[in-house]
This record gives sequence, C-alpha cells and structure tokens, in this order.
Amino acid sequence: MTGLTNFESGHTDMVHDAQLDYYGRRLATCSSDRTVKVFDIVGDHHTHLADLRGHEGPVWQVSWGHPKYGSILASCSFDHRVIIWKEGQGNQWQQAYITPGNLHTASVNSISWAPYELGLILACASSDGTVSLVEYKADGSWETTKLPGGHSVGCTAVSWAPANSPGALVSSKQAPAGPVKRLVTSGCDNLVKVWRYGELGWADEEALTGHTDWVRDAAWAPSLGLPKNTIASAGQDGQVFVWSERLAGGGWERKLVCDFKVPVWRVSWSTTGSILAVSDGNNAVTLWKESLDGLWQQITQ
Repeated sequence: MTGLTNFESGHTDMVHDAQLDYYGRRLATCSSDRTVKVFDIVGDHHTHLADLRGHEGPVWQVSWGHPKYGSILASCSFDHRVIIWKEGQGNQWQQAYITPGNLHTASVNSISWAPYELGLILACASSDGTVSLVEYKADGSWETTKLPGGHSVGCTAVSWAPANSPGALVSSKQAPAGPVKRLVTSGCDNLVKVWRYGELGWADEEALTGHTDWVRDAAWAPSLGLPKNTIASAGQDGQVFVWSERLAGGGWERKLVCDFKVPVWRVSWSTTGSILAVSDGNNAVTLWKESLDGLWQQITQ
C-alpha cells in the first residue's frame, strides 16, 4: 500500500484486516467493534465513505469481489456468519446476502473470492473445521455448498488457485479443459490441504504435512510469470513453507523460507507471485524472494 500514510480508521477496537479493491481506490477495514468501514483513497488522502453494520461479533476479514460484478465486498465474523455487501446508487451499501445460521457452527475465520473467470463464488473457512462456498446464480439467488470433509479441528484460512493454473494441462492428473477450480486451506490439525473440483464435485486432493502446530494461513501464488503452482503457508510453529507442485509424478515439494521462532500470522504474495510478505508475532512484516539457487532470502528495505 505504497503512498498511503497511517490514518485514524475510526474503529473503536482492534482492526483485524484492511484490503484495497481491484483498482486500489477503495480501502475496506474490519474490527472487533463489529463494523466494516469503507474509505476512498486518492494519493495520501482518504475519505470515510461508509460504516457497514450487521455482524454480531468481531469481524476478522474483508474481501473485495472483482469489479466485473459491480462493487461487492464480503466480510466474515466470529458470529458464524458471512455478509456480502453491494454498493448501490450514491454510495449506499446494502446487505446482498447473509449466510444461513446453520451453515457454520463456529467463527468464520477467512474468506476468498474465486478468480472472476469462475463466476462470483466466495470460499469461507470456519473454526468448525468446514469450508463452504457461496455462489451467485443466474436467477439472482445465492447457493451454498460444503466441501466434503475439511479439517479435523478448525479451518483457519482459504485461498483460490489462479484459474489459468500453470502446468494444469500437463499434470499427471488429467485436468479439465478451461478454467481450473482449486483451493488451498489451512487448519488447526497442522495440515495444509489442496482441493480440486472435478467430474464428481469437490475432492480433497492432497494433505501437505510439515508444520508441527496450527497452520495460521495459506496463500496460493498468482501465476503471472510463474511456471508452476506455488503455495505459501505460515504456522503457529514459527515456520513459513513454500510448496511447489511437481508436474511429473504429482505431489508437492516443500521448502522452508524461514523459522521465525515466533508464531506467524499471515503470508501474502505480490501480484506477480515473486515476492512473499510475512507477518509474524513480533509485529514485523518481512519480504522474501527466491534466489537463483532456489533458496529464499529476505529482501532488505
């Protein structure tokens, strides 16, 4: 978020997430004060546009939909629910959809919009161990489905693979023509799981082991300029791994980026997928890049 200076958000409790929209012109924030706020960003200036209220607990994450579908924002909360907000005329925001009370039985910790090529689909990860999908249908309704199984304890994060998954067409597992539907999730069972949508629906494709404690976050790298599928994961154990999919025999190869010796909360890729940002328990954010010899090195700023 270069060019954006610190500013007073107006939240009355801890801020858990802040996300810029596709064009970098809007910022959404969410907080333990149960609200979502939307700001207009122009250079170093920001203007408060809206307070979105509807959650009954701390709001953990916000996620912008692709502008192809209008101005859409999703939020997830400790109150077991996800709210999808849509902007109408004159900056009036409305609740376009709220997930039913029985969809999740515990906190919804993470949300992620699918690549726009797949349609308007939101994946949701919950402390009840399950992952749900909320999809906008042609008739204007929203449909919810659950991935089979999930994580045996809680699910902490969810992230979509790029629709034009690199190497998908030469994978040993015959990939369907057209956009690829794949997800990665992380859980309190110390696992990173890869999911794929095929002829029989969603299936748990691979469970990646290596973490020795809760996996706090997992992020699938954008495929711009990357010849392979790549996932980053961050753990309560202090370790950050980068996983690369092997095309020949299938499976994933694990590389340790760093052992931070403190819990690591979040990992986030640059838009080209070449730089990894890591947020750790010491309130530090570091940037990492893979060197020519395949080792991950910190970029000093």
